[in-house]
Amino acid sequence: MPDAQQRVRNFAIIAHIDHGKSTLADRLLELTGTLSERQQSDQFLDKMELEQERGITIKAQTVRMRHVARDGTEYELNLIDTPGHVDFHYEVSRSLAACEGALLVVDAAQGVEAQTVANAEIAVATGLELIPVLNKIDLPNADPERVLREIEDIVGIPTGDALRVSAKTGEGVEDLLEAVVALVPPPSGNPSEPLRALVFDSWYDAYLGATMLVRVVDGALVDKSKLRLMASGRDQEASLVGVLVPDAARVPGIECGEVGIVAAGIRDPKAVQIGDTLTESNRPAATPLPGFQPLQPMVWSGLYPTDSGDYDALRSAIEKLQLNDSSFSAEPESSGALGFGFRCGYLGLLHLEIAQERLEREYGLDLIVTAPTVVYKIRLHSGAEIDLHRPSDLPPPGDVDEIREPVILAQIHVPAEYIGPVISLCQERRGTQRDLAVHSDRRAVLRYQLPLAEVAVDFYDRLKSCTRGYASMDYELVGFAAEDLVRVDVLVNGEAVDALAIITHRESAQRRGLSLIRKMKESIPRQMYEVAIQASIGTRVIARVNVKALRKNVTAKCYGGDVTRKKKLLQRQKEGKKRMKKLGQVEIPQEAFLAVLSSGDEAN
Repeated sequence: MPDAQQRVRNFAIIAHIDHGKSTLADRLLELTGTLSERQQSDQFLDKMELEQERGITIKAQTVRMRHVARDGTEYELNLIDTPGHVDFHYEVSRSLAACEGALLVVDAAQGVEAQTVANAEIAVATGLELIPVLNKIDLPNADPERVLREIEDIVGIPTGDALRVSAKTGEGVEDLLEAVVALVPPPSGNPSEPLRALVFDSWYDAYLGATMLVRVVDGALVDKSKLRLMASGRDQEASLVGVLVPDAARVPGIECGEVGIVAAGIRDPKAVQIGDTLTESNRPAATPLPGFQPLQPMVWSGLYPTDSGDYDALRSAIEKLQLNDSSFSAEPESSGALGFGFRCGYLGLLHLEIAQERLEREYGLDLIVTAPTVVYKIRLHSGAEIDLHRPSDLPPPGDVDEIREPVILAQIHVPAEYIGPVISLCQERRGTQRDLAVHSDRRAVLRYQLPLAEVAVDFYDRLKSCTRGYASMDYELVGFAAEDLVRVDVLVNGEAVDALAIITHRESAQRRGLSLIRKMKESIPRQMYEVAIQASIGTRVIARVNVKALRKNVTAKCYGGDVTRKKKLLQRQKEGKKRMKKLGQVEIPQEAFLAVLSSGDEAN
């Protein structure tokens, strides 16, 4: 192995949300002199406006640092700061594929949470060197000894090399850099082999086109060389080869084991795939790198432009967003109520919110988002099986033999005093308890099997509410189970609105239907005529509410006189409203489509 390769360290920071990853990254940048005093800011690597507003990491960010160790040797450290929320776990898994080690950051006061365990499992499965780091030791309620026991009991890794730091004050951060140099192995790979570089992130630049973040596994990547994307077989000349220090800086080449960026004037966002292998056209590699498993979206919803003329702009924006967020999927669809749009898949509700906001902010679109649903497996009497993405596409009940819904195994970490309310919530959502373990004197881990549809709507909010914000949750899809499910349609003035249909358990259909139309009643503006909103199963109406008509005072100019004159005016108004009702179309605002989100737990 060349001497330069021996001095390279690729590592990531992984943790549960709010355990201090981005603040720790700030201290590392500051200590290594990567940022000038003018550039320094809190959560420097959280560059997106949404990340700064919400205080969370959404995109993994990479930066190259130079560190002179205590023995005088200079090392090149490639740091990747990753998200902590469950909806962005794919971002974490892709980032870890470019590393040899990871810092597992745990809050010294809060202890082990759900994503601590999930991210640690990904790191161990990837074969990384895992270094436990206790952060926030400066807090008055920090209990490092208890948290170290939790790491050993729950995560199952030794804590002999655990480091105690405070990212806020900088205490212990220099020792952490020394530990990275000592414990994280240098990258393996053969510099004399043909080039093989793993594309593990990408984004669209208006000037450079599709820009790829790559980890060179074998060979070397040289500026102006002819490159080939092995999945598409497309050849392009490298227009930019650079590194992030922290802003993009052009370099002559990226050596074996290093991380950097490549742009090759690719204007078609679909040409670049995350997990693809980059090689040289003149000396191509024989086999591509393994890449990543394609991801199964957990939640689906429709995205439609408010103005139908913006459909092409939405399609272009979605292609560019998919380049930067490979866990976001989309396919064209049309709706009788909303026109042409896209059926989009997400990893969760936060992912849905972020994708919608990015499309609206970064590409200037005005969108209607339909209520989120999950994918059901439908078996017909003919023996055929279909995947159902939209409730409105459910075949007639006479053709359906069985409806199977996705089931998840949720792992919920909660303080022991809140076990009761969490169990009640899970039972209410048709959950089946798998096991319950209490670690130390205050942390419990519950494992429940739950229908994904019951979790996708507002389960996380309810969980946080009943535990005062202390619970955390991670989940995985475990299969599909047959249940007595029905489609509840929403009719506005007798016309079904396909985008508002929901699939729910027969026992809760009437409650969910009534709750949904009550929420819609609050959102739909009053018209000049009465609007009837109904929930139905097939042809049977199970709930109804009315939006009262606006009433213009047509008799305002009648001062006294015969009462028949007033009756005549009122009768004429009544006939006019009937005509409007036949011809008029009710305007349904965005809030009505989102009423499904908050209709899960309304009482009858």
